Amino acid sequence: MRSIRPSFTARRGRGRRRATTSLTAVALVSALALTATACNGDGDDNANGDPAATATAAGTGDGKITISDDLKRRLKEHGFDIDKWKNGAWKDWNRDDWLREANDFINPIIKGLWDPDRMRDAEDPDRGVDDNDISGDQGVTDPTPQPVKAQAVAAPYHTSAATSGKLLFDAPSGTMVCSATVVQDPAHPGKSNLVWTAGHCVHAGKKGGWYRNIAFVPSYNNQGKSAAELQNAARSEIAPYGVWWADAAKTSQQWISEGGKTGGDGASYDFAVIHVTPEQGSGGKSLEETVGGALPVNFDAPAVPEVKSVTATGYPAAAPYDGELMYRCQDKPGRLSIEQAAPTMYRIGCTMTGGSSGGGWVETGADGKPALVSNTSIGPVNAGWLAGPRLGEVAKGVYDSVSKQFAGR
Repeated sequence: MRSIRPSFTARRGRGRRRATTSLTAVALVSALALTATACNGDGDDNANGDPAATATAAGTGDGKITISDDLKRRLKEHGFDIDKWKNGAWKDWNRDDWLREANDFINPIIKGLWDPDRMRDAEDPDRGVDDNDISGDQGVTDPTPQPVKAQAVAAPYHTSAATSGKLLFDAPSGTMVCSATVVQDPAHPGKSNLVWTAGHCVHAGKKGGWYRNIAFVPSYNNQGKSAAELQNAARSEIAPYGVWWADAAKTSQQWISEGGKTGGDGASYDFAVIHVTPEQGSGGKSLEETVGGALPVNFDAPAVPEVKSVTATGYPAAAPYDGELMYRCQDKPGRLSIEQAAPTMYRIGCTMTGGSSGGGWVETGADGKPALVSNTSIGPVNAGWLAGPRLGEVAKGVYDSVSKQFAGR
């Protein structure tokens, strides 16, 4: 497979999943290295009174790619010309130009940017966990779970896991990939354009800003073909339900303020919601209508003893996986405490690696209906378990904010 990713020199970690020698490690980190789970968190998930950090952005899709006057103005305020941006200026990651604040998110559609090669070669944003980042004597931490071998999801994915897909984006170190899930939008019942993922998949945290060219590909590689079989695959094979660009994104202010590349900083608040628009025409259909479903989100985080099992789904990209196939793990969760003041996280045994970051954790409730209760945030360097944030008031604030932003449209 032709690789277009830049070289990446990884630092040797002290313990848990640090970066590997490729961007896959980078993406992996976000998938399971105590990724940016929506950092920080106490009982009410609202440490600073600002439940979420919003970010509005980009143009509209559905066949006619337009750039709003507001987006042009905001780009200009930051010294960017929209035409230059679309012609490659987005590659400039000068520290002063890396948009960071909650309302700085801009993501104009660049038609055709995510071609088959670029999609296949995207790496996982590896975020490993340092042994020193997990303090067993703080909060409540259950014994480390036994590894649960990830099972390949049956193809076609549209039938087995219609709401799951890949999240692609560009970072200073290259093209990256996470996983994500289509979720319901209370403002548009049955017609949602909302996608749930990890905070570290959209924003670099305390030492960076918003990533660029963020796009969601539902049912990526729907037929479950091998990397060899995808060598000359058309875009329609890899992205049969289209490429959907983020035109708004929101993560927790805690993640923006505290999130780190490795370790558990900000992991308890490592979640994000994006609103998407199609790069090509979708016949007027929403994302939910296009894929045939969307999951409700449960913000009344159930206590661990009340959860019989959760199923985590994603596209692991670090060895022994290659990021082309969808996998899932099912296990009864335990508790993981990163720090005393932060909400305790869910933890399950799972061998998925980087790239699975941001993928949804689903629980089937007493009513027999599935709901999203978390997302993959962090995991150890040597795969064996994953941890995800418990969704509370801060997560609901992020979700509601994006929904309300598009309520009248």
